[in-house]
Amino acid sequence: MTTGAVRRPGGVEVLAAVLVVALGLRVLGVDPLVTPQLRVGATVFVAVVVQALPFLVLGVLLSGVLTAYVSPLALRRVLPSRPGAAVPVAVAAGVALPGCECASVPVARRLIARGVPDAVALAFLLAAPAVNPVVLVATAVAFPDAPEMVGARFLGSFLTASVVGWVWARAGRAEWLAERVRRVPTTGDGPRWRVAAATARHDLVDAGGFLVLGGLAAAVLTTVVPEAWVAGLGEQVVLAVLVMALLAVVMSLCSEGDAFVAASLSALPLLPRLVFLVVGPAVDLKLIALQAGTFGRGFAARFAPLTFVVAVLCGVGAGLVVGL
Repeated sequence: MTTGAVRRPGGVEVLAAVLVVALGLRVLGVDPLVTPQLRVGATVFVAVVVQALPFLVLGVLLSGVLTAYVSPLALRRVLPSRPGAAVPVAVAAGVALPGCECASVPVARRLIARGVPDAVALAFLLAAPAVNPVVLVATAVAFPDAPEMVGARFLGSFLTASVVGWVWARAGRAEWLAERVRRVPTTGDGPRWRVAAATARHDLVDAGGFLVLGGLAAAVLTTVVPEAWVAGLGEQVVLAVLVMALLAVVMSLCSEGDAFVAASLSALPLLPRLVFLVVGPAVDLKLIALQAGTFGRGFAARFAPLTFVVAVLCGVGAGLVVGL
C-alpha cells in the first residue's frame, strides 16, 4: 500500500461541509440562522456566489480551451518587433484571449521562453484576466444601475497593463527574472481535450475556493462591520480607495467573480469599488506567490509593488475620466 500526500481541503470542500451541516440541523428542527444578522449574511453570501458562478465556469472553460488549443507562438506572430509598440498589442490580445489570473502566469512564462520580450509578456499577463469579455459582461450584470463601471474597468485595466509594460520595457532588467524562465518548457502528453478539461477543472476548483472566501468576506463585511463605519469610510474617498485596494490584494478573488463582491458593498462610492476591480486581477496574494514561484522572488519583489501603485493610479484616473 502506497502512501501519498494528504490533500488539504479548499474553499469548495469547506462550502460543501457547511451546507451539509446546515441541512442536517434543519432536518433536526434546528434553525442555524437564528439571528437576523446571520440571515442577512447568508443572503449576501448566496447572492454573490450564485450570481458569479456562471461567469466563473465560462471563464475557466475558455481558459482550458485556450491552454490546450492556442499556442503562445500565435501571439508572437502578430506582435510588432519594437517592445514599446508591442505592449498595447499584447494588451489588446487579452480581449480576444481571456484567461484567469492563475492561467496567465504560465502563459507569460511560455511567451518569454519563446523569445517574446519580457515587458510584452508581462503586459499580456496583466491584461488577459482583466479586459476579456467574460469579466466585462460579469461587471455589467453586477452593476446594472451603473453601466459606466464597465467602461471604467476596461479603461483602468487596459491602462494598468500598458503602463506597467512600458515601464518594464524601459527600466526592467533581464537578470531580475530567474534563469529557468528562459528555458522552453516541455508540453504535456495526451489529447488536447484532456488538457483542456484538466486545466478547466483545476482552475474551477482553485478559483471557486477564492470565490467562496470572497462571498464569506462580503457577508461578514455586510453584517459585522457597523454601517456607521462604512458610511464614514465612504465620506473619505482617499481612505476608501486605499482600503479597497488593499482588500483586493488580500481577498485574492477571481476576476470573473470579483464584480459581484464589489457590488455587494453598496454603501461605498463607485470609485473605491472600481479601484478594487482594477487592482484585484493585477496584484493579489495568490498572484504574488505564483509569480515568485515562476519568475523568482526578486522579480515578484519588484513587479508586485510597481503593479499595485500603477493599478491604483490608473483605477482612480479611469474613474475620474468616466465621471464616477
